[in-house]
Formats: sequence, C-alpha cells, structure tokens
Amino acid sequence: MQNNILIIDDDMGLCQLLKKCVEKENISAEFAYTGTDGLKLALQGNYQLIVLDVMLPEMDGFQVLERIRSFSAVPVLMLTAKTASTDKVNGLRSGADDYLTKPFDVEEFIARILSLIRRYTTLNNNISVSEEPHRLSFQKLTIDLDTRIVHIGDKQVELHAKEFDILHYLAKNQGRILTKQQIYEEIWQEPYAYDDNNIMGYISKLRKQIEPDPNNPTYIQTVKGVGYRFSREV
Repeated sequence: MQNNILIIDDDMGLCQLLKKCVEKENISAEFAYTGTDGLKLALQGNYQLIVLDVMLPEMDGFQVLERIRSFSAVPVLMLTAKTASTDKVNGLRSGADDYLTKPFDVEEFIARILSLIRRYTTLNNNISVSEEPHRLSFQKLTIDLDTRIVHIGDKQVELHAKEFDILHYLAKNQGRILTKQQIYEEIWQEPYAYDDNNIMGYISKLRKQIEPDPNNPTYIQTVKGVGYRFSREV
C-alpha cells in the first residue's frame, strides 16, 4: 500500500517541491496551507506522517500539534525558519517526533520521513490516524470519550447517556449522512421501531445544549427526508 503524508505549510512553492520529491519514493502527499485546514485533514484522512510548519496562519504549528496529539499518534516532523533551540524543545515536548530547520537539504528531509514512516509502521504495529480517538474537537465543541464529558468552550454541558451516545455517533461519522434507522439501531441496539419522534426529540434536546443557535444548527444538520449529518465544516 502506498504511504500518504500530509504537509501543512503556507509556503506553496515548498509544498510543490516536497510533493515531487516524495513521489519519487512512491509516497503521495496532500497539502494544507493553514493550521485550521491542516487539522481538518488530519482528523479526516489516513496519513503515515504529517509534516508541520511552526509558523502558520490561523493556528500555529504548536497549537495544531497539540490538537493532533489528542486523537492520533501519527509521526509529526516539524519545520521552522527559526533557529532558536526553544522552538525545537517546545516541539518535541508537545509531541513532535523530529525537527528540521529551514532551509534544509531535501535529501535529509527524505531520509527523515522514510525513517519516521518505517518506525511508525513497523515498530508501532501500524497505528493509524483513523483509530478511535479519546477526544473529538470541533470549533468550540469538545467530546471526551473517556469521561463522557462535553464542553462548549470552557462551559461543561450535561448530557444524558442517550444524548451523549447520539452526539458521539454523529461526530465520529463527520460529514456522513446517517438515517434515523441507522441512528436508532446503533444507539438502542435493537431493530428499528419507526419511532422517529423519539430520535427527533433527542436531537432537539442536543441542539439546545450544544448549538449556538438551535434553529440554525452549526454541528448537527438535518438532511430532509433522510436523517442527520454532523457538519464537515466544523
């Protein structure tokens, strides 16, 4: 299977150069030019390595790395134009696996990523970014799967068991349309009873708890005549 890496860097020219270089090693590459877009791709995709620049628009590399480490053990190679040793220390302490200072030699870059991918796939039993995370984060919404606690910003939201289960099921299938039957059978663990009002009631309560404007939902979207979808845009 071909390895796939994610490059998060606002230097478009560098991204194109690195893409050409890794393709010669039979590695495919995807790009994101902002921290926010990079985090979305990291959450949704299956990568064997993430190359992450420190200086990024919207979210800096350290913030992105912290969020990535909340749901994935994928190797991260950090890039920076700075030479300060504190940046290297901060990156490694935050969970980076390796570090390169710009400008760097392309051959050294290739050697580093091949080593990280080999170590990740061979020694770590093929752990992938698609594994079930311990925490899901979307804009101001955070879902902690270990404690079953939900936060909107700094505010803790009290959800009943079924409300939490529905939210988790929708969120982990972000962007996918789920029918009422799928939701019912997943959450209640029994054949669908055509009790649409029950599901609609739980969705309504959930929206009142987590949505900034329950009448114009940000997170849980209705797909008319089909079911619900957790927004891909958050």
